[in-house]
Amino acid sequence: MGNRVSTEIARLLTERKLLKANISKDIILKEIESAQTDLQDAQDSLQQNKFKWATIQGYYSIFHSARALLFSKGLREKSHYALLLAMRELYPKELGSSLIHQFEEAMGLRQEADYGLKFSETGAIDTIDGAKSFLKKSKEILKLN
Repeated sequence: MGNRVSTEIARLLTERKLLKANISKDIILKEIESAQTDLQDAQDSLQQNKFKWATIQGYYSIFHSARALLFSKGLREKSHYALLLAMRELYPKELGSSLIHQFEEAMGLRQEADYGLKFSETGAIDTIDGAKSFLKKSKEILKLN
């Protein structure tokens, strides 16, 4: 992970919301594979007008792509929000504000669909579009293309 750690990452480590971990390349690849599977499942659900599941599956595609990136830095998250914060700190240039925003939006849409039972076709499409972009960028960063 390098010698310099941002104050936000240091705080997350101190609070044990992020943990240092020795993670193999195989585990990172499994996260990318899971992101791809969740994206395909989301697209299938969207075609079947299952907007709740499309939203949830699309979010989990982003989640697994982000986990692969985090794992590549030798870290493991203890919460979805800690993962989002880690992406902001560790990959600000690579992901850019747009992909970070899509991750955050998808997180909110997933929570609404899962816990509030509020979901829509537009939300599902937006989440899937974000998942496609996040997965593509994650594979580029990890040099998996």
